Amino acid sequence: MPRLREVPRAEVTDPQILFFYDRLFAPDRDPAVDHGTATGSPGDWWTVFAQSPDVFRHAVRGFALYRGADLDPVLRELGQCRAGWARGSQFVFSQHCKQMRALGMPEEKIESIPHWQTAECYSPLERAVLAYTDCLVLDGGRVPDAVFDVLREHLPDKEILQLTYITCMYDMHATMSRALRLEFDDRPEPVVEVAAPEGYGDRDISSDLTGEG
Repeated sequence: MPRLREVPRAEVTDPQILFFYDRLFAPDRDPAVDHGTATGSPGDWWTVFAQSPDVFRHAVRGFALYRGADLDPVLRELGQCRAGWARGSQFVFSQHCKQMRALGMPEEKIESIPHWQTAECYSPLERAVLAYTDCLVLDGGRVPDAVFDVLREHLPDKEILQLTYITCMYDMHATMSRALRLEFDDRPEPVVEVAAPEGYGDRDISSDLTGEG
């Protein structure tokens, strides 16, 4: 379950939050109890963000912003989806795979997002968008001139700004989803110690590898 409390319908007074509770779930459902959206996600992003109507409204305005951007939605979704993968958010990655499919993107391109560097199905601009996304998410914004030059060859400054803002916004959503264990990111930490067999004790493993001791 999420790390923060979900806000039940009975406690919601903000009209915009109620609008989305109704639209995404149903007027007769309490999404904090009766989980499930049309996309197959639990929907607890909405019920947790309802803790703060100001944060909720700001986030929803961000969704409206990216849907109204001049940037080609296919390029936008490439950035969002790769940001989810690079940040390790199963939720952001999964939701934007669905969105790319809805835009008619070939399945080969969707399936190649995790290993785009070795895939031959992308155009030079699409490859530049994917490389740029990795620079934003994995390298903290350190972008080689060669990557940026390809973006500038194909896109006006306004659309590069939109791509940058939207991709960084979804890096934030991916990070928050993991931190708060929302939606498909509600899963145990995968990196844990695998204990030695019983009786192994405090034996020095390095001596086994070197033959010393």
